[in-house]
Amino acid sequence: FLLNLSILDLGTISITVPKVMANSLSDNRSIFYAGCAAQVFLFFFLLGAEYALLTVMAYDHYVAICQPLHYGTLLGSRACVHMAAAAWGTGFLYAVLHMANTFSIPLCHGNTVEQFFCEIPQILKLSCSDAYLREVGLLILSCFLGFGCFVFIVLSYVQIFRAVLRIPSEQGRHKAFSTCLPHLAVVSLLVSTGIFSYLKPPSISSPSLDLVVAVLYSVVPPVFKTQVDKDLWNQV
Repeated sequence: FLLNLSILDLGTISITVPKVMANSLSDNRSIFYAGCAAQVFLFFFLLGAEYALLTVMAYDHYVAICQPLHYGTLLGSRACVHMAAAAWGTGFLYAVLHMANTFSIPLCHGNTVEQFFCEIPQILKLSCSDAYLREVGLLILSCFLGFGCFVFIVLSYVQIFRAVLRIPSEQGRHKAFSTCLPHLAVVSLLVSTGIFSYLKPPSISSPSLDLVVAVLYSVVPPVFKTQVDKDLWNQV
């Protein structure tokens, strides 16, 4: 799970940050239409797979800490491989749906995306038909599904923290908390900023606010999780 999460984190950062750096150095802010489509697909693919994997890891932590004697039965090597593959498959399907919906919409309000990467809400502002409502509906459904996964993650960690507080060893409690708390904090930041970015009313939208929120959900969590994953690898 940590290996998959590390790959997803590095991939998510690589989709947006290198392009922004190249644009800054060359003073060129353009991107090809195909490149924009690829950026949307890869971003949602990796982000969707990562969020699904974080949900799986919450269950993994719950079984490991709350039901350690049943871990081998519930989460054997084959089950872990299937769960990781399901996370990647979920991300792929999620990305295909969004890309197909977004780039089937005719765009007639210019070709300027007011963001440092091809963000779907900014692309939808360029649409000139009611077809964009399909993608809006899919985004709303995605936010509700994401929030449902977040509730599952929180409930899993509530059970984990209850079990951890009963551990007599202070070192054992510290190790358990250091494993769980960083991921919970990152998931909270990712969900809160992502939902706000995609569901906020247009009346409070502004270029500066959109930029800050986009950085908070697209750049900060992967960078922070990369360091967290490194620390967890050292513990393992």
